[in-house]
Amino acid sequence: MSDIRVLTARRWIAGLAATAVLLAGAAFLLWQHFHPVEAAPGWSVRVYLDDLPKVSALAKDPEGNLFVSQEHSGRQGMVLVVDSGGRRQRVLEGLTKPDGLQSFDGGIAISQEVDGSPVILLRHGRSQVLFSGNSIEGLASDGHQLFAIEDRKAAGRLLRFDPTTGAVSTLREGLAEAEGVAICPDGGLFYSEKGHGWVRKFAEGGEDPIIASALNQPAFLMCNAAGLWLTEDATHRARLLHITPDGSIHTVLSGLRSGQTILEIGPGRFLVAEQGRGRILELTRVQNAAQ
Repeated sequence: MSDIRVLTARRWIAGLAATAVLLAGAAFLLWQHFHPVEAAPGWSVRVYLDDLPKVSALAKDPEGNLFVSQEHSGRQGMVLVVDSGGRRQRVLEGLTKPDGLQSFDGGIAISQEVDGSPVILLRHGRSQVLFSGNSIEGLASDGHQLFAIEDRKAAGRLLRFDPTTGAVSTLREGLAEAEGVAICPDGGLFYSEKGHGWVRKFAEGGEDPIIASALNQPAFLMCNAAGLWLTEDATHRARLLHITPDGSIHTVLSGLRSGQTILEIGPGRFLVAEQGRGRILELTRVQNAAQ
């Protein structure tokens, strides 16, 4: 065989190999996208609402209405209210990356993940500015005060807003891509830092202990009597985790794409926003699971 033929054959083989690699990569991405979310034994999961691009935050107001945010940028973000039949109505538009919702002071508090934007209170169809921050993401409330956390690289803060005085206090600063904050029934305050892959418990006047680490981009937090629940905001293979009061960590859902807010809607029933697939999942305990 001539040198030209040998060279041509080698190029042809190399081309086939490159094509095979590209096809394998595409197949893997398709598998990741369409692979079903899996629930742990003792749990079931189903699609609650679909066709919600950039879905992020979930909350219920005092009347039980479900509020949902879509965190589009460039003032294209919005908050919807969804009735029991799944019908949607826009209640606030013109937002930039509305990433956090929290029932608060008779209405719904709304954060925006962009520097200098205000946290807004939507109540009885009217909106008012509560306070401003930089790239505020998660929100939580103890029934009186509102807690907010900033998603910034090494410059995020954990904030506390007092509606009685209008004062905003900085509880922690220098946080690395902090996304989630939650208040437990016993008053414990927890926050996540995606940049470090951990969750910490706020300790007044002391070092905040790490309660979970080596996580895959920990994002939103929710706490109830059963413990702490958190989602991972990873594009692939994200999880919903449950940290019980004894510190044990259990995987409740796996195969999520960019998990966002967790909302408890009843005993053993939760909604989970899955931004990577533009939908909301309903998670239900179907038996006395270990978690």
